[in-house]
Amino acid sequence: MAAPTAGLHFTTELLAALDRRGIERAEVTLHVGYGTFKPVRAGRVADHVVDPEPYEIPQPAADAIARARTEGRRVIAVGTTTTRALEDAALRGQGRIGAGAADASVFIHPGHRFQAIDSLLTNFHLPSSSLLMLVAAFAGRERVLEAYREAVEQRYRFYSYGDAMLIL
Repeated sequence: MAAPTAGLHFTTELLAALDRRGIERAEVTLHVGYGTFKPVRAGRVADHVVDPEPYEIPQPAADAIARARTEGRRVIAVGTTTTRALEDAALRGQGRIGAGAADASVFIHPGHRFQAIDSLLTNFHLPSSSLLMLVAAFAGRERVLEAYREAVEQRYRFYSYGDAMLIL
């Protein structure tokens, strides 16, 4: 349906700079479906259903995440689809992210307890989207509203090919 666009911010030069600084990267396979873009229309947020999306976590990625956790390093997800896949895997693995393929079925909204990630690089998302709710669950509603006020004031671009934010 669409590309996982948060990764588009990474140029070859930026990836090389990360490598030079010894920042470890791991790749997962994501399949973004229409359900990601369906607006939340349910009267209660918890009643909204986000369509399942297939993902695959290769063994080297699962090992890298486990190593980062053991060593006390940050796991930074690039994008909400990555976040959803990793959180789904952590839920399936009772906190541990294992290698393999599955369908992400978790709907992450405020109240979710994150187990897989410590930081998030994400685009600015549209109102009433499950993606914005995931970001609010991670960063807190008030902090997200403040960031979005700034983004509107500064005329940031929203959505797939817009600007991004790093939430630490």
